[in-house]
Amino acid sequence: MAEASNIGSKSSRWSLQGLTALVTGGSKGIGYAIVEELAGLGARVHTCSRNEAQLNESLHEWSAKGYHVTGSVCDMASRPQREDLIAKVSGLFNGKLDILVNNVGTNFQKETTEVTEEDFRFLVSTNLESAFHISQLAYPLLKSSEAASVVFISSIAGVVSVDMKGTIYSAAKGAINQLTRNLACEWAKHNIRTNCIAPGPIKTSLAERVLNLDGEAKLVDAFVSRTPLGRMGEAGEVSSIVAFLCMPAASYITGQTICVDGGLTVNAV
Repeated sequence: MAEASNIGSKSSRWSLQGLTALVTGGSKGIGYAIVEELAGLGARVHTCSRNEAQLNESLHEWSAKGYHVTGSVCDMASRPQREDLIAKVSGLFNGKLDILVNNVGTNFQKETTEVTEEDFRFLVSTNLESAFHISQLAYPLLKSSEAASVVFISSIAGVVSVDMKGTIYSAAKGAINQLTRNLACEWAKHNIRTNCIAPGPIKTSLAERVLNLDGEAKLVDAFVSRTPLGRMGEAGEVSSIVAFLCMPAASYITGQTICVDGGLTVNAV
């Protein structure tokens, strides 16, 4: 049984000062907001992106703000590139990682009967296999931390059925939610906490592409009409919860899937 960690002073409980973090897919959208949130709270962050130009632009922006953020080009759908990423992180952070945020994910709209074998492999590899494998690879680094935190970015599509023609995406995100529970129990003996955030509709480029059918905001309107808070969420409203889960103040929270969705998943209307 893992012993309770020293939660420290009030100020240190609400800080990430001096901690190390890896955020996958951090050059845009929710990932960008997470990198900025963690770095703004004092963490040293490494992130990755498939798009080198976009990554370099983001790194320049963070450097101008005085944040300690590094980055590397990595296609998270590639096993060898995931291995190279962890080797890079291990070297940067001297073999210790305090925070791992598995953020990478993608989706496209397609009827279930039209999904091809290639579609299936791509969606499962990007949304599930990459997060599973990078967690495996990061395990020795997380174990070296006195109190590590893993956060998966899932989706409400993995919690409830949503009308977005994304059956494989939803299945992969549901698997992420269960992966969170299993790792929370399996890795607790090393004081590695594992939690999951399931965002609802958030204003990002991916959401705009997936939710807007034929240039019409049909799904956006449908989601918003069922959301008690009556609007889409902002990326910063997701990143703040991620940061909290990585803080010493959240030291007794593990195995949870938290929906950040304006109340959408609890509304039966």
